[in-house]
Amino acid sequence: MSIEKGREYFRQFGMEEKILEFSVSSATVELAAQALGVEGARIAKTLSFMVGEQPVLILMAGDVKVDNPKYKAVFHTKAKMMTPEQLEEYVGHQIGGVCPFGIKDGVDVYLDESLKRFNTVFPACGSSNSAIELTIPQLEEFSNFKEWIDVSKPMA
Repeated sequence: MSIEKGREYFRQFGMEEKILEFSVSSATVELAAQALGVEGARIAKTLSFMVGEQPVLILMAGDVKVDNPKYKAVFHTKAKMMTPEQLEEYVGHQIGGVCPFGIKDGVDVYLDESLKRFNTVFPACGSSNSAIELTIPQLEEFSNFKEWIDVSKPMA
């Protein structure tokens, strides 16, 4: 189960006890915000893309969506979401629990500027009923991110 990958990953930092597991689903921004009792914007959702043959994860605030022109300017291609099969093959997590923790080698992780307005955010930890509260510096450290990018816009 993917939550075990997340737990194992955080064990090396002595952080596995910080992982929150819920008796309800946290697979969407809305469900995660409800389970945590926080505003949806603070949910750090992880979107998965294929950029050519390269798997890419982008973490962004829960109240934004991908801005296609900005995405194309950064990655020089149209946004192409991974299929569930690609997600399992390249990343090792399933939809609803995708996160940058305990992932397979060769996945590029990016953090979207939309997250910088918060002191702490809540990314998933590998399952559709988990999360962990991290400061932005902790998110930078634990996500092994490549760089900060700006590819989002507010939801309509």
